[in-house]
Amino acid sequence: MSLQDFLQRATTKWMKDSGPDDDIALTSRIRIARNIEDVPFPMLQTDSHANAVIEQVERALNSPKVTASGQFELLRIADMSALDRQVLVEKHLISRDLAEEVRHGAVALRSDEVINVMINEEDHLRIQCLMPGRRLEEAWDVANKLDDALEEQIPYAFHDRYGYLTACPTNVGTGIRASVMLHLPGLVLSGQINRLLSAVSQVGLTVRGMYGEGSESAGNLFQVSNQVTLGETEEEIIGNLDSVVHQLIDHERSARRVLVQENRDGLEDRVSRSFGILAYARRMDSKETLQRLSDVRLGIDLGMITGVSAGILKELLVMSQPAFLQKYYNQELPPAERDLRRATLIRERLRLDDTEVQ
Repeated sequence: MSLQDFLQRATTKWMKDSGPDDDIALTSRIRIARNIEDVPFPMLQTDSHANAVIEQVERALNSPKVTASGQFELLRIADMSALDRQVLVEKHLISRDLAEEVRHGAVALRSDEVINVMINEEDHLRIQCLMPGRRLEEAWDVANKLDDALEEQIPYAFHDRYGYLTACPTNVGTGIRASVMLHLPGLVLSGQINRLLSAVSQVGLTVRGMYGEGSESAGNLFQVSNQVTLGETEEEIIGNLDSVVHQLIDHERSARRVLVQENRDGLEDRVSRSFGILAYARRMDSKETLQRLSDVRLGIDLGMITGVSAGILKELLVMSQPAFLQKYYNQELPPAERDLRRATLIRERLRLDDTEVQ
């Protein structure tokens, strides 16, 4: 299979499509936690409880109101290979926790992979919508419509005072987690990032790495999300996050302008060196790949690198990950071999853009 054919089949919409402010805001995500009334939370449920939850969700997903917005395919975690589970994690379609929930877990994926439902993770249902760019309101609209359609079929656990009940108290209330993945090389290079992220934490938001809770930041990528789920409406939560994200985007653009004005030659040298390494290196580890990709994307956005699509950062963020690499090459690869194949894959991907330009 050619790389181009593989890309068409394996990439999802957030990886290849564009969106508002997507030079900095790579993706927007809405996640809604829900549980079924009178059924033990996943941490306490038996095999029979877990199977009953999966069957109930599957019936609801096949209801006319749900299928009107698209067809879902339900996959049980137990029926998937470890490699396939990890690919879904790398594509941000399931969490690491769900990938390890082999006994009870399942996921329902819509055909376009814009929205999915994780089943029996920390909560019975976690509805997730992932879109390219700064599109929180649009992602909320899609996720909310599916949530409403499912609620007509499934009795959710709900308290008149506390709202939707969840396994973790920090999600009680709306059950919503909204997040935006930001590419902030300008703020990192200018030394402003720590001050701004500290300010973000003072307004009820949290900052994590690109795989969410428990992950470290790499490649100048930061995931900003809400902490508060109780006492505010979904619209207020999303509005507050979007306002802060907008300010971070403004700060990032300002930082980029200053970097160009004060040291254009040095910045061009940096991004050109990174592009040269990606284009010609024969061995690349994951950490260096992320940093070089960040530099190249910055160079593309500033017009210092031409002939390469801006979406290459999002594509290669996923494609260069261990499971995705092994999926593409259709074989298990030890770490040293992955570094070799990763470099080959990156060179091939860059040549695709070069061929299209010619």
